[in-house]
Amino acid sequence: MLVVSPIFVIAAENEIRPDEIQFRRQATLRMVFDANQQIPLSSLRPAKVLDLDLMHPEMLENSTVSWKENNGRLIGTASAGGGLSQRWVGSFNPFATYDLALDSLEGDGSIGLCFTHAANNDALTAECLMKGGKPDAIVWTVRAKGKQVMEKSWPVPAASSAKNLTLRVQMSAVGVNLFLESSEKSTLVGFSDFSQYLDLRERKRVQAMKFSVRSKLSAGAKVSIKEVSSYLSPGTGQADIRAITNEEGAPLLDDGRLWFTMTLRGRALPHPLQGVFSLNPSVFDLRFEGVIVFDMNDGLFRNDLASHIFRDTKSGEWRGWTTGFSALGEVGRAETKEILAIRSIKDPRRGFSIMKATSMGLVGAHEDPHGIYDQAAGKWRILLCEHGKIYRAGMWESDQWDRGYTRLAGPVEMDSTGTMIQKFGEKRYALFGSADRKIYIRTYPDLEPAGELKVDMPPWNDNNGTRIWPSVIPLPEGYPAPYIALMMDRVNVLGMPKPNWTYGALYLYHGYPSKAD
Repeated sequence: MLVVSPIFVIAAENEIRPDEIQFRRQATLRMVFDANQQIPLSSLRPAKVLDLDLMHPEMLENSTVSWKENNGRLIGTASAGGGLSQRWVGSFNPFATYDLALDSLEGDGSIGLCFTHAANNDALTAECLMKGGKPDAIVWTVRAKGKQVMEKSWPVPAASSAKNLTLRVQMSAVGVNLFLESSEKSTLVGFSDFSQYLDLRERKRVQAMKFSVRSKLSAGAKVSIKEVSSYLSPGTGQADIRAITNEEGAPLLDDGRLWFTMTLRGRALPHPLQGVFSLNPSVFDLRFEGVIVFDMNDGLFRNDLASHIFRDTKSGEWRGWTTGFSALGEVGRAETKEILAIRSIKDPRRGFSIMKATSMGLVGAHEDPHGIYDQAAGKWRILLCEHGKIYRAGMWESDQWDRGYTRLAGPVEMDSTGTMIQKFGEKRYALFGSADRKIYIRTYPDLEPAGELKVDMPPWNDNNGTRIWPSVIPLPEGYPAPYIALMMDRVNVLGMPKPNWTYGALYLYHGYPSKAD
């Protein structure tokens, strides 16, 4: 039985203003395809396969590559005239990461991963070309309706070894990032967008697609495979941290853990994905729990993000708001980025979840909605970043959680990001980050100046951007600090072209009343 408890607010006699709290950095980490954070989807593990043709059948007729298991490796060799093979591994998820872990290569040929829609004769393929037993290049090809419409090639980094090398394909439905991993370090090799040919957000298309390992070997060539797998991953950077709450904005403490939505950053704006994480707030054990995609009843899996999700205590339904970044998918549809209302009967915090999404009239490319039900006012209120020449925080209100919003206060005068409404004791405040190296505090709901957040060792420096999310949470008695803040930096993955929004690392802060110093 699900037991979800709101964090108890600080008692009224301990009333404190947020600008009187000193936050000090405790720890930092960046998840970069962390193996212990993977959520498995499918795999080919040679030592566990008793009947290869039954579990992982050959997809090509008259394949001339022979396969056998030896010491936990799948060994492929070609006949005298060379050979081609394509072995089924699992189904296809357009937001998953796919790994081909190689033990060794001999001779000439290629080994890679292929994603196919047989009925349409569509295929997307990532291959490692090998010459003389060494990796030579990474090649990405797209075939649509039987015709090759794209081919890109990148040289393999000079230091790449032929042994213990992993080819990694990070899918984002409208694009792909290609990595090579060696000694636990992932190096970006290539990237591509292909939505003008194939939109992998289409639900019916995805349901019919397969994921396979593909090899093309010259005579005498041999490939040794350790494992092939697909999984949900936190990727290379995490950002836009927001607690999952009840309808009044109290963060949920379920099974001793806080729950957060975070953006799994891809490359540019069409590529991110909404992730879910949990944290025991007495330590720093962030755990990747799942991803959420959104359904606007148009046949697409939509990768919208910067969401605030709450559990409605009366209905038990999971509801909230998200930013319609999937409108930037560049697939020829006339769409508008807007704030969307989202809902789900299923608990969306674990695994792969789909939440219904509908327009709520907040059109205008606004971002970062954070809402609460104000019981005293009898109103739903949302603090968001209003789009203009710059993004600026504004307060909106309605009688309904999912429609009918009008502006109540703002927008403020300064650049804003990561808006949030939070209680300190019995009083609510509005907080948001900014480009000017400050985290602003405003009164609720009228957004009058109320100071700045005090942060020792903030998640920025002279070389890196400062538009971060405050993500401040009060805690009940018994925890090491009465407040925590979970923030991110804006350091991008090296080698990505601009626009490159692949940040960032995560930072934990403890907050104490400054008068206690």
